[in-house]
Amino acid sequence: MGSMSGKTAVVTGGSRGIGRAICLELARRGANVVFSYAGNTAAAEKTLEELKALGVEARAVQGNVADPAAAKTLIDTAVKELGGIHILVNNAGITRDGLAMAMKEEDFDAVIETNLKGAFLCMKAAIRPMMKARYGRIVNMSSVVALRGNPGQVNYCASKAGLIGMTKSLAKEMGARGITVNAVAPGYISTDMTAALPDAARQAMLSTIPVGRAGNPEDVAAAVAFLASEEAGYITGQVLSVDGGMGM
Repeated sequence: MGSMSGKTAVVTGGSRGIGRAICLELARRGANVVFSYAGNTAAAEKTLEELKALGVEARAVQGNVADPAAAKTLIDTAVKELGGIHILVNNAGITRDGLAMAMKEEDFDAVIETNLKGAFLCMKAAIRPMMKARYGRIVNMSSVVALRGNPGQVNYCASKAGLIGMTKSLAKEMGARGITVNAVAPGYISTDMTAALPDAARQAMLSTIPVGRAGNPEDVAAAVAFLASEEAGYITGQVLSVDGGMGM
């Protein structure tokens, strides 16, 4: 895969887990990186140090991507301080799990606001500078549950399924402008989020994975890096499952 030297990537939710792995993978390939984080300053500072140690320019921007002003500030940081935005990875996401019959409206709204609206706001802010450059790679982080559902996660599944529809729609709008838009759908990945699951739930998930193991953040980062590369310029509107066969 070719170098990303001279490119600037924006990754939402980039301080930990999958987001951190994506930031580091893009930096290893030469991209400068701007990432957002919600509130864990210590994790953000650590990721920032690791990125700079790889010899690239890096910025950390605190904010809630569901806030239009925060989303615009994130993209503006890349454009004004690092010369543009060539890659956008919408990774920021939250969960507020519960059965539908007992789910609070505020828990439904919070997940949709962050996972779906936040991605839309960042894409909207990034489109104009990408159009001006006639180049862009947008990768949206969906999930295997968008394709198969999951009990207790109607809000999360709806947000991740919505991302797939949004990906395909924007891909059709932007294809002639040199901008590709794709989604990655991770399966069971070992992160802080999945570590919080009860052991019985983790074992049940593992039993459905043909390759026999949980994925790791680096598995997802490699897929994102491919879709963000110049070599993937003829791939758009697609959903790449990184799930060890879980979604079959």
